[in-house]
Amino acid sequence: WIPRAVGGRHEGPLLIGSSERLKDLIFLDIALDSTFRTAVERSYEELNDAAPEKIMYFISLVLENLALSTDNIEDILYCLKGWNRAMDMVKQNDDQWALYAKAFLDRTRLALASKGEQYYNMMQPSAEYLGSLLNVEGWAVDIFTEEVIRGGSAATLSALLNRFDPVLRSVAHLGSWQVISPVEVTGYVVVVDKLLSVQNKTYDKPTILVAKSVKGEEEIPDGVVGVITPDMPDVLSHVSVRARNCKVLFATCFDPNTLSELQGHEGKVFSFKTTSADVTYRELSESELMQSSSSNAKGGEAIPSLSLVKKKFLGKYAISAEEFSDEMVGAKSRNIAYLKGKVPSWVGIPTSVAIPFGTFEKVLSDETNKEVAQNIQMLKGRLAQEDFSALGEMRKTVLNLTAPTQLVKELKEKMLSSGMPWPGDESDHRWEQAWMAIKKVWASKWNERAYFSTRKVKLDHDYLSMAVLVQEIVNADYAFVIHTTNPSSGDSSEIYAEVVKGLGETLVGAYPGRAMSFVCKKNGLDSPKVLGYPSKPIGLFIKRSIIFRSDSNGEDLEGYAGAGLYDSVPMDVEDEVVLDYTTDPLITDSGFRNSILSSIARAGHAIEELYGSPQDVEGVVKDGKIYVVQTRPQM
Repeated sequence: WIPRAVGGRHEGPLLIGSSERLKDLIFLDIALDSTFRTAVERSYEELNDAAPEKIMYFISLVLENLALSTDNIEDILYCLKGWNRAMDMVKQNDDQWALYAKAFLDRTRLALASKGEQYYNMMQPSAEYLGSLLNVEGWAVDIFTEEVIRGGSAATLSALLNRFDPVLRSVAHLGSWQVISPVEVTGYVVVVDKLLSVQNKTYDKPTILVAKSVKGEEEIPDGVVGVITPDMPDVLSHVSVRARNCKVLFATCFDPNTLSELQGHEGKVFSFKTTSADVTYRELSESELMQSSSSNAKGGEAIPSLSLVKKKFLGKYAISAEEFSDEMVGAKSRNIAYLKGKVPSWVGIPTSVAIPFGTFEKVLSDETNKEVAQNIQMLKGRLAQEDFSALGEMRKTVLNLTAPTQLVKELKEKMLSSGMPWPGDESDHRWEQAWMAIKKVWASKWNERAYFSTRKVKLDHDYLSMAVLVQEIVNADYAFVIHTTNPSSGDSSEIYAEVVKGLGETLVGAYPGRAMSFVCKKNGLDSPKVLGYPSKPIGLFIKRSIIFRSDSNGEDLEGYAGAGLYDSVPMDVEDEVVLDYTTDPLITDSGFRNSILSSIARAGHAIEELYGSPQDVEGVVKDGKIYVVQTRPQM
């Protein structure tokens, strides 16, 4: 290992500066990597009975070796720092070490998957090109990049992680399952690669999908009563909320043996039962399925038909929070206005104004937008004929709208009188950025996910109206989502929350990795209990800016989870930052962590008390202060 590190330090400059010894250096590097790998693999037997810190030491060596073998290593180096800290925690007898190490194991796996994808995109096209010229057999071409990766230190690291995962799960009492939506179901097992690839499909008999990939943004297909995956979408991601609303079993399986056993039973009928932390299953005959189908038909059927009330333009292009009403804005805006002055003084509520229902249609009917209106009409015709490629064109067409001068005038007046900065005061370009963000919110009415979701519950898509909630962005240190009744167990005495570093888009959007999660008893708000440390490699940060939030009349319907279907668009692009959790006080300082998590739980509890029902609350933390940006009934 030592020569590799020494070689690695000098190779970079030599490779750039001179080509004379290039081939020698590359062969030396390959030889060192191979020697290193052989040494590690010879030690596997010793690791069978090794103490956890010895396995972690091995992982750190292999990770360091990988860092010497590749470029863009920031994420890998932060993983390495995490493992080194986990080893220190073991030495200090810190009882959180296994939970902490598990988060870095998950993050290291994500880093490996990302590297694998990078190598595949870089090498596979050349392999296919050369393979076709040299008449190489198809199967050999298909696995070319896989075999290259398998021959390097990434594969050694992956094998070590697989060995260590059950150890950590056992020490941290994590079990083999995470139950996201606990429902008892029976159905036919169907194996798919990606949930995304079947989200618009309809299954004609009760189906339990075993999906290798679930990112968090997908819809659950009609006819599906259960989804089992090795992926780890956040418990509060869109697909998780959807599963709970539609009474669909949704669980992560961490045991590869259990998973491959289920995959081997494709086409068979299985019954699944859950507790909040475990899943049991058994094979049934088709006649037993017929008997039980009445008890879980609910999950496989579409949600009962709902209806929307068409909203009219009531003469105002912009309104202040005092003017928010059912006729003008959705529940997102009304809830924020309701909270102001009612929540405890230590909870901040951002200043808000809104562009009310009917404004989009009013702008579309303006003479300056005649051509855009004609194009939209034509595209609606194509949609009626089930030409769904029109959705993307529809979104692009909306972005061509011109703002009527009256809209600009009224929005400026309302923002300034509410104490918000007016983008146009900085420059015309800044107003154009804001106007583009507003149009992107309107255009999200035609997001694929949103469109198919309304079709599924037979909502009249034309009646879907989009108000826009305008808020100043708090440049967050952390963002959180609270469910004031624990969604995994249904325990109403316990708050469940997830926290990420930076803005909340990494929590509610399809960003890889897990958030920090914790529970807190309502009669013990000073004692939050961490369930998992964060493994998300990316955080989003932004300077002082304005965000335009979707606020549709489709988000307020009981029995229909419209939340998260439409876009909220900041005026400025967020900065993506690779996160170093080893320097983050939320992870390293137990006093600070307890204080922040306890404050988050208190804010959730206070809002639930105000409404008298379970709430789904989003907010941020800045300099230790809690801000709530929206709340809605927990579905």
